[in-house]
Amino acid sequence: MADKKNSKLMILTGNHAASNAVKLCRPDVIAAYPVTPQTQLVEELNRFRAEGEIEAEFVDVESENSAMAVCIGASNAGARVFTATSSFGLVYMYDVFTRAAGHRLPVVMVNANREPPIMGGLARGRQDMLMMRDTGWIQLECQNCQEIFDTVIAAYRLAEDPDVLLPVMVSYDGWYVSFLLERVEIPTQEAVDKFLAPVADVERLRIIPGYPGEAPNPQHAALKPPENFMEVRLKHGLAMEKAMDVIEKVADEFEDAFGREFITKIEEYKTEDADCVLVAMGGEAMTAKVIIDKKREEGKKVGLVRIRMFRPCPEKELAAALKGKKAIGVLEQGIAHGWNRGQILMDLKAVMYNAGENIPMVNFFDGMNGGDITVDHIEKAVDITIDAAEGKEVDDYYWLALPWLSDDKYVSDGSELSTRKLVEKK
Repeated sequence: MADKKNSKLMILTGNHAASNAVKLCRPDVIAAYPVTPQTQLVEELNRFRAEGEIEAEFVDVESENSAMAVCIGASNAGARVFTATSSFGLVYMYDVFTRAAGHRLPVVMVNANREPPIMGGLARGRQDMLMMRDTGWIQLECQNCQEIFDTVIAAYRLAEDPDVLLPVMVSYDGWYVSFLLERVEIPTQEAVDKFLAPVADVERLRIIPGYPGEAPNPQHAALKPPENFMEVRLKHGLAMEKAMDVIEKVADEFEDAFGREFITKIEEYKTEDADCVLVAMGGEAMTAKVIIDKKREEGKKVGLVRIRMFRPCPEKELAAALKGKKAIGVLEQGIAHGWNRGQILMDLKAVMYNAGENIPMVNFFDGMNGGDITVDHIEKAVDITIDAAEGKEVDDYYWLALPWLSDDKYVSDGSELSTRKLVEKK
């Protein structure tokens, strides 16, 4: 059972919640390069190392690409590793980022979500982590500081599980959550050591000098016939599927160890009897709950699904939560160019098609480049989704922060130019 009496409470930013969690996980090697808004995280880890609070080798590299390369080398040698980045940094490490996944290395990384360079943004946005969805990393999204702390610790337990052995990226909203000060419960070092003990001595896939590579191994697959390469890819996919089961086991162990629930794949809020559901991810889900409560008081049967695990996609859980609903509204901070839809909506389309469900879905874009996702914006999204559930004609997607693109029924400026009309006009 959890020994909560020896836990301590601290007021921490999201970044410092992550750094304190990393410290308790006792990494052997930390390699990082500062990039806004995660700089605070690696600065704190460097301070821990300088003051003797952690014994990790801290490698001050010249770039994010080098940071991931160092983590790959150290992990290949059997070390527990950590790095963190954001936006430009995540894009800059892309080539080695994919190699970490292809080599099945249990690297744990934090990404403070920020608009990537192709958009030229210097503020919160989710496009950076969404762009990495097909790289083979496990991706977990957090909504508050306590969840960041808990998820970093659980990420090591998941990544290093012998049935998984895959890298894990823990993400949260840059600026809005990275610098948000909240109460965080910190367990003892002994409690974290005990929680991570099952993976302390896991034998990882390593580069062995002189090894002939006869068996299909991620380190040697490219040197052998295509069948070996494809077998490695297949096993990677199977490991992603296995992670769906392992994270449930990790959640049970987490609650036993620390006395707190660990949400694994999705969080449902008032969905059981809901006619329509809003789907969100990250910090905006907390704001959305306020609107869900308001609509419930008005007699509207609405609910919320928060996506916690983005990759692998929690298909079964999402299908079960959304089955039988009359309409689904999907709130997004990124866009899948070429579709003019969001990545989350495209996932949900596939999920519900496979489930045999044909449910109207409406896409809502907001919060890009640091734009506030306000209660008014979310209420507008919920109202439109309710209209869709009632069979009324609505557009396929709405840019909530751009009222001049919206139907005059949902904004007060009297504009007649809806998103669909704009597209048709062009």
